[in-house]
Amino acid sequence: MIFTIFKKELKDTLRDRRTLMMMLVIPMLIFPVIMNVFVSVSASFQEEAATKKIKIGIVGAPNNFLQTELNAIPASFGNKEVILYKDTLSMLADLKIDSLQLGAYVKSDFNLYLDSMKPAPLTFYFNATDMGMQERAEGYMKIIEEKAIQKRYLKLGVNQEKVKPIETTYKNIASDKEMVGKLAGGILPYIFIAFGFIGCMYPAIDLFTGEKERGTIETLLTTPVARWQILFGKMGVVVLSGLVAASCALLGLFLSIEVLDVVDNKEILNIIHSILSPSFIILLYSLLIPLTVFFAGVMIPIAVYAKSFKEAQSIITPLNIVMVLPAMVGFFPGVELNLVTACIPVVNIVLATKELITGTLDFSLVALSFSVMFVLATLAVFVSYKRFDKETNVVM
Repeated sequence: MIFTIFKKELKDTLRDRRTLMMMLVIPMLIFPVIMNVFVSVSASFQEEAATKKIKIGIVGAPNNFLQTELNAIPASFGNKEVILYKDTLSMLADLKIDSLQLGAYVKSDFNLYLDSMKPAPLTFYFNATDMGMQERAEGYMKIIEEKAIQKRYLKLGVNQEKVKPIETTYKNIASDKEMVGKLAGGILPYIFIAFGFIGCMYPAIDLFTGEKERGTIETLLTTPVARWQILFGKMGVVVLSGLVAASCALLGLFLSIEVLDVVDNKEILNIIHSILSPSFIILLYSLLIPLTVFFAGVMIPIAVYAKSFKEAQSIITPLNIVMVLPAMVGFFPGVELNLVTACIPVVNIVLATKELITGTLDFSLVALSFSVMFVLATLAVFVSYKRFDKETNVVM
């Protein structure tokens, strides 16, 4: 009987264009569109930053040290035009209106500092809202400083190796899979939680509040079927909708990587392919199914209580923020799955999924995370049943 109700409600849900849009179309298309726009914009900005000709203003004597050295740097390090200013005020005025991108003040006794083997003071001015200008100045100065250091070594007759007491080497022992997992592992559970919640929301509202508005819930309740069977049949559709929406979002992300070639590194692509193995997908869904049931169990009592579709939507929509915010923990470095975080709802699933991606999963902690979510999902279902069993909530 539960399966019969499930089929009936699933057919009704599939006839609703709004639900299909939220469950299939938007999750499937949003990531390819976002990835395509992001890659295009990012490439455009990178190309513009690399080829942009900047103007550098210098306050100092003609043919001063900085002016000479900047002009000597090849254009391959960035196109530039050096302009000499008489005073700092006029240079800063042009910098504020973006006639200049960088400004520098060279003291009149700058060369005396260099000749006396002292650090020569140099001040750069830039507008922080003009992205990349500080990095451009630092890049130029790194070249100039390296040349100045080499000249001092020659002048002093010092072997560079003799003034460098330690040669330090840093080696990363983490595998590429662990690196990819730690850096990008938070995005998979975040996607699933965000779209899983949205995928559950519209069917939950339509199958409970919507039926109350249409007046069809009374007809369903007069059939010789236990109320808990009706609830379970409807809840099955809500859970399935959430899982399908999240799966479509993940599929859209995978297709954007494969089809749009947003990842050029073949090694990273191989790692992504190795991560998306059948065993990984089975373990992933074993963690995410109780989470989706929990979402459904939270929404259904609200949908049962609400008197109209608009009222239910206005109550459930803010809950999306409450549920999705803990998912952002996966983006924070240093937050790991342990005995404490494994007991925090939503956070435990996010961190367990992240550990699953990196291949550093502790199955005892996963079992604890699953148990916590299973208990919460069971409680949510029980609360849903109590609400649905209350006559005043079901009938308008």
